[in-house]
Amino acid sequence: MDKAGNMLHQTNPVPHQASTDTSRKNTLVLSFTLLVVMLGYGMIQPILPFLITKLGASGSGLGVLASVYALMQLVCAPVWGNLSDRVGRKPVLLIGVLGYAIAMFIFGLSTRFWMLFLARTFSGVLSSAAMPTAMAYLSDSLPEKERSGAMGKLGAAVGLGVVLGPLLGGFLSSTSLSLPFFVGSVLALAALGLIQAFLPESHPAGAASTSARQENFWQWAALQRILLGPAGVLMLLILIISFAMTNFQGIVGLYAMQRFDFDTRQVGAIWMVVGAVMILGQGVLSGQLAKRYGELRIIRVSMLLGALGFFLLLLAQGFIPFLAATAFFLLAVALIGPALNAYLSTFGGEHQGSLMGLNTAFASLGRVFGPLWAGFSFDVNIFYPFISGGVTMLIGFSISLLYRPQASPS
Repeated sequence: MDKAGNMLHQTNPVPHQASTDTSRKNTLVLSFTLLVVMLGYGMIQPILPFLITKLGASGSGLGVLASVYALMQLVCAPVWGNLSDRVGRKPVLLIGVLGYAIAMFIFGLSTRFWMLFLARTFSGVLSSAAMPTAMAYLSDSLPEKERSGAMGKLGAAVGLGVVLGPLLGGFLSSTSLSLPFFVGSVLALAALGLIQAFLPESHPAGAASTSARQENFWQWAALQRILLGPAGVLMLLILIISFAMTNFQGIVGLYAMQRFDFDTRQVGAIWMVVGAVMILGQGVLSGQLAKRYGELRIIRVSMLLGALGFFLLLLAQGFIPFLAATAFFLLAVALIGPALNAYLSTFGGEHQGSLMGLNTAFASLGRVFGPLWAGFSFDVNIFYPFISGGVTMLIGFSISLLYRPQASPS
């Protein structure tokens, strides 16, 4: 049995490893692409409540728009990842970014709720191609020891987009509610140009072995083998960390308002800490720590510290202690993502796209249920989201301790 349970085949090392400069250029282009996608996601958040009110929709309409985006990513990310294994990374990335640009443009033109729903659905379908394909690209073109650092830079770009998106959206929307969407569309077209001009194909069509090309990834038996193998355990950890993170994100502002009576500036400061710590952890520290201690050790320690962070959030009293507890929690969480993605990539073989598509799907599943659980449990008791988040992280820590891959990643 191989690392992915007889389903994934080990690929020979890339015969012509990119030079350091080329690798940095490719990582920069991919990071910019994900930054643009997440900028668009972030810009939409402060605008949607005003936009749906203007169009005569209600709070339930806002919930529908939020849910359909995550649901489309859950369904479509594995499909895009599998397609990139068959036709190459670059075409899938180009299709995804172009479709995303079109979706943002439709958002800007929307004058009816159904148009918003269509744009949000279309955006979820197409933008879900970006993350798994970008991670599969890095897995193709980088040696294993460099993947954590590169994955961290992608994560930092995502974090930067999440932070800057609402700020940019709020600023641009003071002129027009449609303007942020048009700006997002133009930025997506700029990313499209960079991909076309500067990003070489890392996995050309036909590069996989004959058996890999003929294998139907979506046969239940094949899917079952990967999910029940060592890579499947990592998928479970990805689901856990995504659930825990969105459990925090979905309720932290409301928690701070109701427990401490924080004003909008203080809640805004929490989100600034979120972005800054995610950028520091994923963009600067994750790669260095993974090289020194190994991904699996980083995953285990960070899971434990993340659980501790949830309980520190419960104990914090006042603005500064709460910011400090937030930073502690987020730093632990920030280190887990790149380590998990890099470690998972060692089980991919010729199916990096399919594996990273499943990765994104499991993360999306956490993003669907995390906020829902946080809101429900908060209504019962304002402490329950953090308690349940801490317990979830402890479960993840226990799973990581018991995890023993059948073969050490090489």
